[in-house]
Order: sequence, then structure tokens, then C-alpha cells
Amino acid sequence: MSRTNKTLSLSPHDVCVAIQRVLNPNQTFRELAADVVLSVGEAHNATKRLEVSRLLLPERGHVNKRALLEFLVSGVPYAFPAELGPETRGVPTAHSGPVLSEMLDSIEGIVWPSPNGKSRGLSLKPLCEGAPALPEKNPRLYEWLTVVDSLRVGRARDRQMAKDYLERELLGQSTT
Repeated sequence: MSRTNKTLSLSPHDVCVAIQRVLNPNQTFRELAADVVLSVGEAHNATKRLEVSRLLLPERGHVNKRALLEFLVSGVPYAFPAELGPETRGVPTAHSGPVLSEMLDSIEGIVWPSPNGKSRGLSLKPLCEGAPALPEKNPRLYEWLTVVDSLRVGRARDRQMAKDYLERELLGQSTT
């Protein structure tokens, strides 16, 4: 099968790469890979898949912010559905993460499983394998991914707060 006939599908960690491109658009592949905890080759492949999906504009190298917002809010919860697992130790995410935890009251925490985590909650597999290391390594990406997880697992109010946050961050506005 030739390369031109091959269908490229987004991977969960491509979401992490797209968000990192928003946070730091001028990174080299080596810097991008380090910040997202991927190999350089996979950071490059993720970028190519994002270009094919038109979430990155190859001619300018910029993120298509409106398309990314639409994908995060309306696509990610369906393309990469969340399944909550048993309670475990880990790193807080979704409504338990740093962005929404102060605004929302919830008895049940949600965490990315990690033996180094300091919280307990229902387990949720992160979009990228290196996510549990992000609070120390890349706090801004960590914050954004916890908000995206709220879109994946949250109740209507959680999802609306997550959407508002992403609109402010990506477009500098909110529709509510």
C-alpha cells in the first residue's frame, strides 16, 4: 500500500501535541517531544496527523484554534471515550485537577494512575502515557489535559466549565 493511500487516524496523544503547539508554537520536534513525553519520531508523526486532520495549518505551522476547540469539545469525548476504573493512587485529573477543582465540589476524585501520585480516586487512562509526569514537567499542558478530561467524563456543568475555559484560552472569549 502506498503512503498516499494510507488513512491517517488521530491518536489520543495527538491531542497532547496539539495543545502543546498552542502553548508553545515555535518548538523544535525535540523540544515538543520532551514537553509531551514522547519520542521525537512520534512527535513528528503526531504533527503530520494533525496537519492531515487540519487541526494544524502546515503552510503556517500554526494551530487552527477554532477547529481545535470544536474537536476538543465535540470530538474528543467520542473519539477517545473515557472509562473510569477502580480506585487507585494517582495524579488528579478532570474535575479533580487544578483548573476545575476549586470551582466544583465532588466527593469522588478522578486520577491518572501513578505510583508517585499523592491522591486517590477512580482511575482514568490519560490521553498520553507521560501525562502523570506533567504536573512537575509541564504544568500548563497538565492543566489543559485535566480540562479536556472533564469534557470526556464530566457532568453537564463540568463540561460547560471546561468548554468556557478552553474558549477563553484558545479564542480569548466565552459564549456564556
